[in-house]
Order: sequence, then structure tokens, then C-alpha cells
Amino acid sequence: MIRYEIILYWSDEDNAFIAEVPELPGCSADGQTYQEAIENAELVIQEWIETAEELGRPIPVPKGRLLFA
Repeated sequence: MIRYEIILYWSDEDNAFIAEVPELPGCSADGQTYQEAIENAELVIQEWIETAEELGRPIPVPKGRLLFA
């Protein structure tokens, strides 16, 4: 289960929704719809964690909500 905060927004420059995962450096995804961006982010989160495990790097513990609107 994904427990990391995902920030989702529209990017005119990319002409897509962007899903950023602030707790995992460099972890982001995009999609043509909200749903696609979230699904892609979930895949990238899993890949980020797998890569960190393979490299012996620490994996941040999810903190929940980080930003307030």
C-alpha cells in the first residue's frame, strides 16, 4: 500500500498532470488524466523503493501529509 504523499497538478509546459512524491527525491510521474498520473506515480514509487533496496540506500518512512493548502 502506498502511504507517501503525492502532489498532483496540471502542467501547461508538459501538457499533462504531474504527480510528485516529495519524500522520495526525484520521484515523479505524469499522465493525461488524474487517474493515469496517480497510477504511474504508484509504479514509480515501487521502482524507487526497489532501486533503493538494491543499492542499500535508506528508504524514508512515510510521514503522511506534509503540505497544507
